Amino acid sequence: MAEFELLDNIMAKAAKKKRTLLLPESHDERVLKAAKILTEKEVASVITLGNEEKVRADAANWGVSLNGVRIIDPEKSDKLSDFSNIFYNLRKHKGMTIEEARNTMKRDIFFAAMMMREGMAAASVSGSFASTADVMRAGILCIGTKPGISIVSSFFMMVYPEITYSFADCAVVPDPDATQLADIAISTADNHKILTGEEPYIAMLSFSTKGSAEHKLIEKVIQATNIVREKRPDLNVDGELQFDAAIVDGIGKKKAPGSTVAGRANVLVFPDLNAGNIGYKIAQRLGKAEAVGPVIQGLKLPFFDLSRGCSVDDIVNTGAIACLMAE
Repeated sequence: MAEFELLDNIMAKAAKKKRTLLLPESHDERVLKAAKILTEKEVASVITLGNEEKVRADAANWGVSLNGVRIIDPEKSDKLSDFSNIFYNLRKHKGMTIEEARNTMKRDIFFAAMMMREGMAAASVSGSFASTADVMRAGILCIGTKPGISIVSSFFMMVYPEITYSFADCAVVPDPDATQLADIAISTADNHKILTGEEPYIAMLSFSTKGSAEHKLIEKVIQATNIVREKRPDLNVDGELQFDAAIVDGIGKKKAPGSTVAGRANVLVFPDLNAGNIGYKIAQRLGKAEAVGPVIQGLKLPFFDLSRGCSVDDIVNTGAIACLMAE
């Protein structure tokens, strides 16, 4: 499935769900342009955050129509007091004061996260201005992780003309333990199915296939594979598998005979961030794959991060993905 076909399908599916999407960083021209596109294409009902007079003045200066886009000013919102009290109660055991909580809630990404927590929006996309650390902190503190999932992680959709793979984790978790690696695999498999419509086949990657080598690094992958099988017996998973055994049918049959995954994997779980980040960039730069992501996963709700170098199209695409992943 080529990139544009995949993204068009995601846009169409997201539009049918008619979700409310937060794009908090209204001071960024790219964000307002993305809000306009998503609204005009009816992908989502878009809310942006900020001083309404300034937002509209900026939009006019940038030639952006905000017809249909709702603007909420956190500092003037009647929800600020409630949100501040909720956040204070969440963090008072860490020594936070009510004044600190109120100041935090005035920040756009934290106000957006609390709106999500309180059911006022289905998804949020930010990070064109805020750092990944700030976006993740807002999501983890205000929204929290999914029940049964121990770690917030990410994946990339690597799109080739004939197939789309999901690579994880390539952007967030440096050195997951076996339990975390298993949860990364589960999250990625579920999201691969949501976004592509395909049955996931999970390969837990290593430099060994089925005992061809012995090392403590391999043991972690084997343990993670077993945890996935225990937690989610409905998923197709195998490991440890080398990359070629995972995706090349002839090699998979030779190196892992009888495996239901070897040679047909579409969800590729790397053992650590070194391998994942290097792997997706090799696939992108030398293999000419289109990389869509990173897509943040593991939070209770889709609260996504962007690269600060993102384009308007990146924000639009990520917004559509977030809306489709919203329950």
